[in-house]
Amino acid sequence: MDWNLILRLVIAGLLGGFVGLERELRAKEAGLRTHFIVALGSALFMIISQFAFGSQQHDAARVAAQVVSGIGFIGAGVIIFQKNVIRGVTTASGLWVVAAIGLACGAGMWDVAVAAALLTVICLEAVHFAHKKYGEKFVELQADCASSAEVEDVISLLKSSGISVETWTLNAGRASFQIHVRQGVFIGVLPGLMSSLKNPSLEQLS
Repeated sequence: MDWNLILRLVIAGLLGGFVGLERELRAKEAGLRTHFIVALGSALFMIISQFAFGSQQHDAARVAAQVVSGIGFIGAGVIIFQKNVIRGVTTASGLWVVAAIGLACGAGMWDVAVAAALLTVICLEAVHFAHKKYGEKFVELQADCASSAEVEDVISLLKSSGISVETWTLNAGRASFQIHVRQGVFIGVLPGLMSSLKNPSLEQLS
């Protein structure tokens, strides 16, 4: 038994799980298990391409190239198009990087694999922190309004709190507002505003 090859698989799975844990904590489409398995499988394919054929003529790069192509099918499965908003692209990109990390581990390139995993998680966390502090959300706020005058009152209330109203509609006593709101306002201010509305509901669009 070649413990060096087994160690490559273990490290690949751990590094993939490390990236997947960040996605899991963010409740994304693919989490720890998916990233772990993708990295492990990629490393296994690389090991097979390098050592499974003995002295026979073979090209290890061909198997690696097929992994790069094949991971696109898994990545496409986590991308969701809903209400004119595309979700899951970052997670799909993470799976693509994790596959590359697995290939690097399978080839014995430990330092490159560890550096790539660390850089991936640092990037995801840094962007999440920046978005949480400075980012904006596009949401749809609904509330009962008997007339257009009440709609104007709600719009004035939102604008006075720094919330930009893009469009609004009034249908059968139910008003719908498409608004841009900063992350801090979304968490700290908007819930209080909603408590002053009649039968409010909120749906995040992006």
